[in-house]
Amino acid sequence: MLHLAMQLLLSPILIPQAISVVRRALHLPEATGPRSGTLGDGPPLHLLIIGDSSAAGVGVETQDQALAGQLTRNLAQHFKVSWHLHARSGATTQTTLRCLQTPPACKADVILIALGVNDVTHAVPFPFWRRAQERLIRHLIQTYSPQQIYLSGMPPLGDFPLLPNPLRWSLGRQAKRFDKAQRQRFAAHPRITYAAIDLPLDPTLMAKDGFHPGAEVYALWGKEMASRIISDWPSFQQ
Repeated sequence: MLHLAMQLLLSPILIPQAISVVRRALHLPEATGPRSGTLGDGPPLHLLIIGDSSAAGVGVETQDQALAGQLTRNLAQHFKVSWHLHARSGATTQTTLRCLQTPPACKADVILIALGVNDVTHAVPFPFWRRAQERLIRHLIQTYSPQQIYLSGMPPLGDFPLLPNPLRWSLGRQAKRFDKAQRQRFAAHPRITYAAIDLPLDPTLMAKDGFHPGAEVYALWGKEMASRIISDWPSFQQ
């Protein structure tokens, strides 16, 4: 409630700042390249990646450099990975759920979700976002019956170099609230793993728009998620 009150008090500053950021922001394209494929040798693993611009690889040129490429390349050292990427710049949890009503024609043993930033930046009300996320989770479980769903944590918007204060402070506080809520809500769920984002956000490692990951951050993110999946895989088979 305190954060909401502060947002209302600061709205004469926050709204012009947000408009200014949108106007002057460098709008980068999604990474080019295939959004599905099969690689590696070993036991079969079907992977579905769902998300927004970060999952779509905005900030690097090709999908090989992006999250999907980095993650599948690491997994391919242990599995025969069949993967599919369903991601779009600007996607919120609700718009993603709407798009998935016609689901991608693929199997999914493991699903990685990278969503939430646009819910924060688009000022989606917290209760609405929470209900949309729970509906999305239910839909994915009913549609794919995955062994495990990984919820990628919210990035620390309060550290993003593109954003001026107090907008940076406001978005950072809201991102932390969303992150804490999903971590607590699904902590005891046997088929959902919350995966905190603990990656360097040094401006030199970010994309040139100051908002999206650069190639090195994508590489670290993909390696970390692959390590989690590889470590957890034996328990899926029990």
